[in-house]
Order: sequence, then structure tokens, then C-alpha cells
Amino acid sequence: MTLHEVLSRIYHISLREVGIMRQNPIYGFCTVIFPIVVIIFFTTLMAGGQPTEMPIGIVDQDNTTTTRAMVRQLDAFQSSKVAGYYPNVNAAREAIQRNEIFAFLYIPKGTTSGLMTSTQPKVSFYYSNVTLVAGNMLFKDLKTICTLGSAAVGKTKLQAIGKTDDEVRTFLQPIAVDTHLIQNPWVSYNIYLTTSMAPGVLMVFIFLLTPYSIGTELKFKRSRQLMKMAGNNIYIAIAGKILPMTLLFLTMMYGFEFYIFHTLDFPHPGGVIPLLLMGLLSVLACQGFGIFAFGLMPSLRMSISISALWSVLSFSVAGATYPLSAMDPEIQSLAQLFPLRHYFMLYQMCEFNGYPLSYAWFNIMFLLMIAVLPIFTLRNIKRAMLVYVYIP
Repeated sequence: MTLHEVLSRIYHISLREVGIMRQNPIYGFCTVIFPIVVIIFFTTLMAGGQPTEMPIGIVDQDNTTTTRAMVRQLDAFQSSKVAGYYPNVNAAREAIQRNEIFAFLYIPKGTTSGLMTSTQPKVSFYYSNVTLVAGNMLFKDLKTICTLGSAAVGKTKLQAIGKTDDEVRTFLQPIAVDTHLIQNPWVSYNIYLTTSMAPGVLMVFIFLLTPYSIGTELKFKRSRQLMKMAGNNIYIAIAGKILPMTLLFLTMMYGFEFYIFHTLDFPHPGGVIPLLLMGLLSVLACQGFGIFAFGLMPSLRMSISISALWSVLSFSVAGATYPLSAMDPEIQSLAQLFPLRHYFMLYQMCEFNGYPLSYAWFNIMFLLMIAVLPIFTLRNIKRAMLVYVYIP
């Protein structure tokens, strides 16, 4: 078979696939509409960068000038807002259970006098970690305000015995931490999370739609027609079958990257080449795994189930929200089979931090390996297309 004939067959199979996609609305929703909705959802959900004005409660049983100043300082923090005062711990705890507040500060009676006499009074704070981001941020604010409260009293006492401001500062904070956040000084969750979560959801659509498009050939008894158009060559059949979806998903992936890095101006010191490579390899790897899953089990239901499970697990092992290095060694090894993990590493090293692509050779290699996985199952797919009878 000549190259011209191969390309001609792929072209006509792709035209046939475009006709199928036009007749089935699920293709339009999963390749265009849902991805756009996902991109808009994530970029607008965290458009502020960080959650602000999260409600907290106060149980102030001391009610002195010092404790009221602590509460005012806590309310002045950007991420915290004093939403209510409660007479006791039980009332504040019930408010957390009703989702009225995320945390509360408990100041027992005698706190101020204990500070003045250096008897180390105990100030408690309680926070809900059901919402992880809110819990962690409010924990930081509550811990800070408790530290500032004791430092304010210590400063007053040191000044009273004649210490200078420099001596007071050295005593209260012997080590000063000078923090510089690389590439994201705003600590924007939009920059940290959208760049991995939104592509992850796009990959879910690729994972699911790839085995669906192949499996429907069996379901609707079109498989033999497909193989006839391909001259019984399964490589030509699969290439023509997935080419239209590849182009559509690449368009959406590159559109997403253009939107967040050009329109929203997310930090991208790595330049254009890593972005193009990330998008291309990720789409091909997800499609490769989808074809591989169908080849393992030439059943529409089972192949979609495998792809769905794999795509959802990707979010847990990608490393964007919890470091992979802190997981068990078995999970670290298994994580290399998830395209989202390598997309995230490529983005983190080469785009976000600006390192050369040579630093990510391992991730590029694994994405290529996942993309060519169908080689091992194409013979099984050919047998299914020519022999198998669809079983619901």
C-alpha cells in the first residue's frame, strides 16, 4: 500500500468520523462545550487568588481591652472575618457544625491577668478541616493572632524595664523569616491549581471519549465497514478514527493555555515551546491509554470503566495538591502511568520555573510511552472489529 493510498484512507475514515460526531451530540458536548465550561468555572472560581473574609467566631470570656484588641486584629486579616460572638464553646461548636463559621477563638476568663503575671494562660482555637483550604488558612491566622497577643504584652513589659525597640524586637523575634515565593508572590490559588485541575478535567473527557468512539463501532455494527475502508489495516482504521478528536482536543488544550497564560497572564517564564509540547503529548497519551484500555477489554462498558477510574485517580497522584514524594513507594511507581502527573511535572519544571526541557526528559519519555501503548493491543482490537459480537 503506497503512502498516498494510506493517507487517502485515513482522510476518508476521518470524514466518516466527522459525520458520526455531527450526528451524536455527546461529541460536541465533550470536545467543545464541557471543556469551555470547565475552563470558565475554574478560572472564575478562584479569580480572587485566595479566599477572603472567611467567617470565624469568638468566645471571649475575659472581655478585656487586651482581648478585644486581639479580636480586632484578627478581624483585620484579609482571609478572616469575625462573624459572631458566642457565650461558650458548645455554642461555637454547633455553629461550625451548621456551617455558619469555619473556626472560632476561645479566650478563657483570666487570660489578660495571666499574661501580665507570666503564668502562661491557655488560649484555644478550633477549626474545621472539612474544607481543607479554609481550615489551613484560618489555622495560620488564629496561630498568628495568639502569637501577636503574647508578643504585645511582652513588648510592654520589656519597654517598662527600659529596653530599647531594637532589644525588644531581638528578644521577641530572634530569627526573622524573609519569605520569597517563586513565580507566585501573590500566593494565588488560581495560578497554583487551575493550571493542573482544568487540564485534568479535559483529560477526563479524552480518556472517556476515546474508548467510547471505538466501542460504538461494535455497538452499532459499523466495525466491519470501518475495517473495509481501512483495507483491514487496524493502524489506518484507528488513526483515521481518532484524528478528528485529536485535532479538537488539541484546539481546546491550546485554547486553554492561551487563555490562562496570555489573557490572564499567569506566570510562564518557560515560553511557548513547553506549552505546545505539554498539550500535544498529554492529548496523545490520554488517547493512547484509552485505545489501550479498549484493546485489553474490547467492551464498551468495561473499557470506559477502566478509563474513568484511571482518569479520576490522576488527580490524587498528580502531585498538585499533595506531594507524591510523601506517598508510599508503590504509589509513586504507579503514578508514572498517569498522564496528568507528567503534565504537571512538565508545567512545574519547564513552564512555571523556566528550566530547560532536558530537566523533564523522564516525564516526556513516559508520556511518549503511554501514547504508544496501543501497539500492544491493536491486534486484539482488530480481532474484535472483525469477529466479536457486541454484548450489552
